Amino acid sequence: MLRRFSLALALSLPLGQAQAFDLPSWSKPNTLPAAGTVQVAFTPGDNAVRLIVKAVEDAKYQVLVQTFSFTSRDIAYALVAAKQRGVDVQMLADEEQTRSIATSRVRDVAAGGVPVYFDSEHASAHNKVMVIDAGNPGAAVVTGSFNFTQAAQHRNAENLLILRGNPPLVNAYLANWKRHREHSRPYHRR
Repeated sequence: MLRRFSLALALSLPLGQAQAFDLPSWSKPNTLPAAGTVQVAFTPGDNAVRLIVKAVEDAKYQVLVQTFSFTSRDIAYALVAAKQRGVDVQMLADEEQTRSIATSRVRDVAAGGVPVYFDSEHASAHNKVMVIDAGNPGAAVVTGSFNFTQAAQHRNAENLLILRGNPPLVNAYLANWKRHREHSRPYHRR
């Protein structure tokens, strides 16, 4: 189902000469109430990797990951350790990044028993997200521009957010993870 959307500034048109666009019904932004706490880190400088590792270490039930580039040994170890202590850990990864980056840790995570799936339906599976313990106290969303990489920690200007105490936000990210999982296929070592 499409809805009509009028944007007065579209294509630099003068006001009053608005261009009409058909947008899919799913394009309407989802506005959620602000709630809970937010941890923030900026790199280089802040230790974003340590914040992510701590969030994974604190997971009690589940860690669902969406990753583009993934070269962080510390995050990979934390995910495998969580899996080994009984946490349901699953990963959606970008196939091209996984196969083309020699230092990708996706292979290590898969070798550690974590189910990994390739989200190849898009030009890039560019999400950098973790959904932790959805539906439980302490649920969190890890997101931001921060790829789970050494470069993001030490060389790039990146941001990281860890959001807790906002069940509707966690549920929105969980639904998005599940939507991408539906069209992803299992990772197989070559």
